[in-house]
Amino acid sequence: MLRWARRTAGVSKAAAAQRIAVKEEQLAEWEKPNPEKAPTVKQARDLANLYKRSFLEFFRPEPPTLPDPTQVPDFRLFPAVPEPSALHKLKEIVLWAEAQKANTLDLIAEVGDTPPIIPDALFTTPNVDYEWAAANAREAIKFPVEKQVGRNDAERRQIPTELRRKIESLGILILRRTDLGQLHVRGFCIVEFPLPVIVIGKDTITAQAFTLAHEFAHVLICQSAISGHLPRTGGDKEKRKVEEWCNRFASAFLMPREAVADYITPPEAPYEEMPDHVLHHAALYFGVSDHAMLIRLVHLGYVTADYYWSVKKPQFDEWERTHKDRGRSKYYGSRYRNTQGDLYTGLVLEAWATGRITGHHAAEYMGIKNIQHMYDIRDYYGGE
Repeated sequence: MLRWARRTAGVSKAAAAQRIAVKEEQLAEWEKPNPEKAPTVKQARDLANLYKRSFLEFFRPEPPTLPDPTQVPDFRLFPAVPEPSALHKLKEIVLWAEAQKANTLDLIAEVGDTPPIIPDALFTTPNVDYEWAAANAREAIKFPVEKQVGRNDAERRQIPTELRRKIESLGILILRRTDLGQLHVRGFCIVEFPLPVIVIGKDTITAQAFTLAHEFAHVLICQSAISGHLPRTGGDKEKRKVEEWCNRFASAFLMPREAVADYITPPEAPYEEMPDHVLHHAALYFGVSDHAMLIRLVHLGYVTADYYWSVKKPQFDEWERTHKDRGRSKYYGSRYRNTQGDLYTGLVLEAWATGRITGHHAAEYMGIKNIQHMYDIRDYYGGE
């Protein structure tokens, strides 16, 4: 397990030994099948932090069977070849997501439950009308548009959290990694049953809901994918078809056609432009970003596509590049919960509360060094 963890992290023996202040020969001894010596608990924990693995994983009898991240198709339609370091980082995050899924399934079994099963009626294909598919999915998670629109600022900020919980209730594990943005990745999903996984990145609060809905669409069409921004032209035709369908699904999911028509009277012909204040107020009404709102209005024929691509898209890109409010959780306990999600966090707390795992094991599952913080998470989780 020590050898596997080091190799999957892409760390050399020399670098690992230097990092935890031991000789390389000593680290090599620990990695032998039948070592004469083993690391201390502190040394093993330091290695777990270095390799970005759970300390508990070192106690597995053998490495878990994880899919190679190259099996997750890259649907980012950018022209440049990704840097090798970025590909390695992405592999690390995908492996982390797979480990979190394995931990979740272990916890579900530990508490004597079975993973939720997504209803067959929700699965679809990119050949199906996305408006219908979005309405069908929205009904399945019991999230009527009336409960979304017209919120005040504080209530709007809760939309991604509520949506995440609704989707997780179907049996989809949703995780968050803030470092995805550095790789030009909005999110990705691994569609393997039971318990497909969605990982979202460091979007602004208003953009998180769109990313969630987009990856939700990938799950419903059973297509694992790494997703990024969609350029106007270029890229593989089949991948573009899938990404465009998922984008349109997300738009229809968050801004149903009828609800948009009730708020903005449909024009006889697409407008050549739209005043910023009109767009912004519509976005506030639906609790989405101005960017997502304009995309939906283009899809519905309210505004020309050229206005979006030539005028507004460059502005949105610059704003998203420089905007600092990335929705960081206010409290320590909620930050860990935000990364792991309610499904995972709830299982850890349940297993801890019922004595199936210790407090130290609960902290390991949550990736926390100080067990005291587990009490903060428990109090924050239970206080809602």
